[in-house]
Amino acid sequence: MRVKNLVVAGILLLGVVPGAAAAAPAGQDQVATAAATTGWVGTWSAAPAAGVAGTDNGYPNFSIRNIVHTSAGGREVRVRLSNAFGRTPVLFGRVTVAVAAGPDTAQAVPGTMRTLTFGGDKEVTVPPGADIVSDGAALAVPRDGDLLVTTYTPTPSGPVTYHPLTMQNSYFTRDGDKAADESAAAFPEKTTVWHYVSGVDVRGPGLQGSVVAIGDSITDGAISTWGANLRWPDQLADKISRNLGVLNAGISGNRLLLDGGNYGVNALARLDRDVLNQSGVRTAIVFEGINDIQQTPHQADPNKIISALKQIATRAHDRGLRVLGATITPWKGWVSYTPELEETRQAVNRFIRTSRLFDGFIDFDAVIRDPADPQRIKPEYDSGDHLHPGDKGFTAMADAVPLHRLR
Repeated sequence: MRVKNLVVAGILLLGVVPGAAAAAPAGQDQVATAAATTGWVGTWSAAPAAGVAGTDNGYPNFSIRNIVHTSAGGREVRVRLSNAFGRTPVLFGRVTVAVAAGPDTAQAVPGTMRTLTFGGDKEVTVPPGADIVSDGAALAVPRDGDLLVTTYTPTPSGPVTYHPLTMQNSYFTRDGDKAADESAAAFPEKTTVWHYVSGVDVRGPGLQGSVVAIGDSITDGAISTWGANLRWPDQLADKISRNLGVLNAGISGNRLLLDGGNYGVNALARLDRDVLNQSGVRTAIVFEGINDIQQTPHQADPNKIISALKQIATRAHDRGLRVLGATITPWKGWVSYTPELEETRQAVNRFIRTSRLFDGFIDFDAVIRDPADPQRIKPEYDSGDHLHPGDKGFTAMADAVPLHRLR
């Protein structure tokens, strides 16, 4: 048995989504009250995508130290865990959180290790298909820093819920309960996916809420520099007020209308869990659709994609959220590109720009495209595969988000 690892080279085969940016407001702001009523604000998230292949027995006796990167800071922390794709209950014998001693290390800052409880109990059993949230623990959580979230699973379960594309390392051991161990030496093995952990919330003075970006591989950060936290939502978090958290609900390869195995269930099916139920969420950024167009089976009818976008906006508005639509970015040069499918993208983008369904739009297409060949990504923004932006492209996308529409 081994922990699932996905290498960066495999990302190129996922068939994921593009992006670029510039924004124009429309409609009225609707601000959620969740942060005001509970005080909790999401600082990090990763959407559960699937169960790890070959883990029908779970990871008995494993301690897995997930490294996660915060947006907002706080004085109190709690953790969300997921058994969304499990078929049997999973027992967590111990769950801890600590401040990482540096980038890409399982070493904890001395004195920051906290054992979390769930309704006052150290152990918790999570039914199949369920998510849970821990009790709060006092901890000075840094803004724009790394936390270590460690789970110990003493008994068989399975399959293990995970997020495949992380663009960074985490660590684990098969040698029992090391969850409270501060030392990196206790975690000798490396994994490139996140297991079980799906979110981290913080509470502290001045926090106003969170922004959630739902999308696919471009939101997930595919092809960005490994371990550098240069996904466009990360760079957006660097630019906005310290009072707002930024949550990444991207899943590489995700679609609006069809499920995709390791690419996660369709965006409509995961909207509640990954967006609407996040702590303190007040604004949703919707950046999906290219995979419906470019993946097989191709969705060439723009009206079906538009219908799904309407549903997302309606459901988010019903929960009091502000919704920003993002135009689909260029993809000429990608393996499945055709002029006919390009017309579908253009039609969807016209809707996003002109519809009053959204409270504003972010014109990622206009920012990323090459003026000399608008169906292509601008060369300096292209990761090289003509679908995914590189680090500079992600910077341009983050710059294009209208910050005044997030508050």
